[in-house]
Amino acid sequence: MTAQTQAPRLEIRNLVRHFDGRRVVDDVSLPVRAGQVTCLLGPSGCGKSTTLRMIAGVEMQDSGEIWVDGRLVCDTVYRVPPERREIGLMFQDFALFPHLSVAENVAFGLRSGSREDKRARVAELLERVDLLRFIDGYPHQLSGGEQQRVALARALAPRPRIMLMDEPFSGLDNRLRDGIRDQTLSLLKEEDAAVLLVTHEPEEAMRMADEIALMRDGKIVQRGAPYNVYTRPVDRKAVSFFSDVNVLQAEVNGALAETPFGRFLSPGVPDGTRVDIVFRPQHVRLDFDRQGSGPLPTATEGVAARGVVTRARFLGHESLVEFRMDHDGSALKATVPNVFLPAEGRVMWLTVRRDRCFVFPA
Repeated sequence: MTAQTQAPRLEIRNLVRHFDGRRVVDDVSLPVRAGQVTCLLGPSGCGKSTTLRMIAGVEMQDSGEIWVDGRLVCDTVYRVPPERREIGLMFQDFALFPHLSVAENVAFGLRSGSREDKRARVAELLERVDLLRFIDGYPHQLSGGEQQRVALARALAPRPRIMLMDEPFSGLDNRLRDGIRDQTLSLLKEEDAAVLLVTHEPEEAMRMADEIALMRDGKIVQRGAPYNVYTRPVDRKAVSFFSDVNVLQAEVNGALAETPFGRFLSPGVPDGTRVDIVFRPQHVRLDFDRQGSGPLPTATEGVAARGVVTRARFLGHESLVEFRMDHDGSALKATVPNVFLPAEGRVMWLTVRRDRCFVFPA
């Protein structure tokens, strides 16, 4: 049985939760399979953490069901206690017990087995996170990154079938974060846990997820593989959540939207409809050579439009150049690899990759 055909390890069905008369979780359904990392991605306050707390059993839903391996664990009548759900939890505050040693922290969730068996499991996990040398040390002797790895080992010690992670890396500085994320992901895959990771950072979701569930205002608005969610966004807000965007406004006539960058196909959109044509700064091409007169159309990039540089900044691996467009005075951003810092006031011609644009009703 393949990962796609096997029953979900975790499945939530039509979860609803109200606070102060407002639906903070609104009919959320989501499957997560063994060995799969699903990222619940969205802005702060969209209902991600509330969903996680209901799955963990620390908060009750108003309606909906939670299933584990095809077995109901919670609806509005029946409820398996949190400690019997075989669910591991990791949060942004590592919550290690300061008065317990590293070994005692990791062993805290082990409820069965001999003292020797528990010690062996603790040593195995600490070795896998490269912290065996600290087995008899205490949390205050560890760095933030090391404490995070101890918290991961503690969560995995009972071999949970499901791991819930709520912004677990947000307390780490950028230099540590990537390495610890990769190590965590590798360990979770080895354990074959079904992982539901809550994050508000698109880069983290793209890096870690097998599947992204994009959440907004209590609802999942789009779900799919990271590549598909990024390249086939459901609406303008979905595009802009992942990156800066440029927006052209136009009106459709004959299934075409006329812009200073040429015509854009708008199939199925009624004539007279106002649309937003959305594209990312990396899909703007700058013409470094053209000095002058008229725009030259190309098949992929359409028509060139004239802009005036208002600001340019080097961002480390690319440069961000901002323009004021001649046709309507609007602002437009372009990113260029490496260092490119044209002077303010320089005139340049710009084209847009038509195959990288998204057309949405305004």
